[in-house]
Amino acid sequence: MPVLSAYTLPATTDGLQVHLSPNGVRFFLSFHASVDPATQKPWCPDVVAAIPHLLEVFVPSSAPTVGFVHVGQKPEWKEPTNVFRTKWNVNNIPTLVRFERVDGCVKETGRLVEAEILDREKLREFVFGKEAAERT
Repeated sequence: MPVLSAYTLPATTDGLQVHLSPNGVRFFLSFHASVDPATQKPWCPDVVAAIPHLLEVFVPSSAPTVGFVHVGQKPEWKEPTNVFRTKWNVNNIPTLVRFERVDGCVKETGRLVEAEILDREKLREFVFGKEAAERT
């Protein structure tokens, strides 16, 4: 399964595991609210709504790899100095970010934020490309 749950971020984008993807050129990070110990679900309702859509797209073995990154509990997420905000430019959750190898370097090539992830057609096109999404 190409879903890496509780993915630990490397120090830089160059450390992302782009090579693990079946197609070898794309890797995705999905930033989520951490699981609330009381409910055993992410504390953010938008994340709870997005996870089934993400799993639907990324579970097939032909899908690229996605790392699920947990951003912390609500108080730590709300801190302006949160590392996900400052280093990875994530200001909303859920956020799905696509990375690809471009000229030998790993670079961000797109992102979907919040409700955009709930649009199944948009999500499939973002992950697989327009032509591939139309075939699936």
